[in-house]
This record gives sequence, structure tokens and C-alpha cells, in this order.
Amino acid sequence: MPDQQKSSDHVRLRYGFLGTDGLFSDAWKMVFEPADADKKRPDAEKKPSSTVEVAVPGRSGRILGSDSSPPSGSSASVDRRAFLATSSIAAIASLDLVALVTPANAPLPTRIRRLDVEQILAAADEIHRLDNKQGGGGLVGVIAGHAMRWAVSRLTVPCPEQLKAPLYAAVARLGIVVGASHFDAYAHDDARIAFKIAADCAEEARDWHLRAKVYSFLARQAIWVGDPDTGLTYAEKGLVRSDRLTPTIQAMLHSARARAFGKLGDVRGTLAAVGAADDAFSKSNPADDPPWMAYYNEAQHHGDTAHASWDLAILANQDPARASHRFEIAVAGHSDDYARSRAISGTKWASLLMAKGDPCQAAAIGHKALDDAGRLTSRRAADDLTDLSRFTKRHRGLPDVERLRERIATTLQA
Repeated sequence: MPDQQKSSDHVRLRYGFLGTDGLFSDAWKMVFEPADADKKRPDAEKKPSSTVEVAVPGRSGRILGSDSSPPSGSSASVDRRAFLATSSIAAIASLDLVALVTPANAPLPTRIRRLDVEQILAAADEIHRLDNKQGGGGLVGVIAGHAMRWAVSRLTVPCPEQLKAPLYAAVARLGIVVGASHFDAYAHDDARIAFKIAADCAEEARDWHLRAKVYSFLARQAIWVGDPDTGLTYAEKGLVRSDRLTPTIQAMLHSARARAFGKLGDVRGTLAAVGAADDAFSKSNPADDPPWMAYYNEAQHHGDTAHASWDLAILANQDPARASHRFEIAVAGHSDDYARSRAISGTKWASLLMAKGDPCQAAAIGHKALDDAGRLTSRRAADDLTDLSRFTKRHRGLPDVERLRERIATTLQA
């Protein structure tokens, strides 16, 4: 019997007690739907009614029992929620992924090679680059989905012992960037599945940094869809054993905490979390960080913490100067490679000034943000533009503001 078949049969025997073959066969088809599938489902999820926490059994060799189950209230089907709640690397491996995710003209290798790991990492780097520069929709999302299928299929291929941890770490890294792309395109369930695979793979690889990054994204996604309490929980999970995390990664997670507290209207909690993020970032040394953390520079840090301060200014009537100053640093610091981040920070800065400052200055900033946003396939950036348009209604009749309103409408209709 070929090695690949032996491995597949062994995995099925080992995990056959799960009794989920039918569920997983149905759910897996939904994991990586064609890019146009989002036309068939509702738009972004709004405030979930509650949170479901599902314990996933721990396994030897893992850092911690991973739990990245999604909030309930999703528009997804019951089967998809069941998949999210029960999946793990053990369960995923019980599938015949060769049949489910591999095209007939792309047979799996008989053994994992170093080249397979390098290709997964190269795909992750390229998707990350495209996602930040262009947004997660359109062709970027299609590329991301196909890359994830290819990578996950390698998890059932016999792997030399010395390549197991690098393989799981590579799939975790890819799952993070693919999940981020799906999140940006509002394919929220696809994003959660990619993040869950990433979390489990990071655990198997015993990579604390990748694990922290997964929980940072899960936190931000939960906050975005209106569940900041769950987002705060995810951010706190990411900070478990913070002594093993670099200061930059700690700053990233404290920024996520700040954003959750901001949405909750907790002024003291937000200010404390922003302070913790600033303190950690002040100790940042890029040489200590994994290469994929290079994006978290001064501009990114100030943009992330500015969003938390924005919520305090708008929701809790706090001083808008804190957020305005941080947005200014973020917009000035982001390069063209991070056009989406620059567009989102600029749009939120313009909204802040429309609500709490000079509307003419806000209009000028809004026009610059539109220069970037108009070239993106980002549902998040589009929603922020919609919010900015609502804020402009306070200043109807001002020529600068009216021109901005017209341009936003044209951009959103394009």
C-alpha cells in the first residue's frame, strides 16, 4: 500500500470515533467557496446575540487547548457553525482531503519536502502584500482561497519529522493572511475557518507568536462585527504567557484590547490598554520579531490605538485630540504598500473631524483617503466611507463638504 494511503487510513482509524465524516464532507465544501459565493449570502454580520465557547480537547505537543469558536448569531448555516465548533487538526486530518480539496490534475506528493513549506510561506507573503495594497476582495480573495486549499491538502501527506513543525507553522501563517483577506471581504465564516485552522496549526507547531497573531485577528474581527466582549476575550487569550511574546506582539494585542474597550465605552479600560500598548511598543526591537511582524511599525501602532481613541471621542464624548494626533501619524507613516491602512485611518480621521472639529479640514483629509480607497476591493474601507458620508450630513451646504459627499457616492457606486 502506498505511504500516502497508509497515512490516510491510519488517520481515519485513529480519529474514527469522531463520527463526523458526513458533517465534515458537507461543511468542507463551504470552507472555500468560489469567490462569487458571497453574492448568495447576506452582507456583513451585525451584532451577535451571544457568544458560544466550545472546549476543544487538548493534545500532546500543543501549547494550549485551542478555542477559536465563532460568536453565535452568524448568518451561516447550522452545519457551518458545527464545523467551526468541532474542528481541530485531528478532525481535519480525518478527512480524505485528497478527494475534497485537490484538483484531479494536481496530485499530492508522496512526501512533504522543504520546497512545499517554502512555497506555502511564499504564498502567504504574496497574499499579505496584495491584501494590504489592494484589499481582500476580487482576485486577491480567489488567490487566497486556492492557496489555502493547496496548503491544507499537504497536512495529510507523510512528512519527515524535522519538517512537521515548519509545515504546521507555514500553514498557520497562510491561514492568518487568508483569514485576514476573507475578513476584509466580509466573508466572515470563511475567515473564522481559516483562523481556526491557523490557530490549531500554530498550536501543533508550538509557535507562540503565530498563536498570538491568530487571536489578535479573531479579536479584531469580533469587534468589527459588533461583539467587542468576545473580541476582548480573544485578545486576552492571545496574551497568555506574554513573557514568550516580543514587545511588538504584546503591543499589537494590547491595541486590540483597547479597541474592544473603546467599543464597550469603557474609558478607563481603553486608556489603560492604550497605555499598555504604548509602553510595550516603546520597547519594540524589530530584530527580535518574526519577519511577518514588520508591518507593525509606528504608523500601524498609532492607527490601531487611534481607532480605540476614536470610539472614546464619538461614543463617550472624550477629547478628540488624542485620536486625531494618532491618525495623523498613521496616515503620514503608511507607505503605498499599506494603502488600505492609510485609507481607513484617513477616513476615520476625516469622520472624527466632521463630528468634532473643522469640517473643511475633514473634507481635505477625506479626499486624500478617497485617493487610496477608490482603488481598493475592501468592504471595510467601503463601510468606513459610508460612515464618513453620514457624518458629512451635519455640514450640508458647505461647498467643500458637498464635493466630498458627491465623490464618496461616486466611489461607492463604482
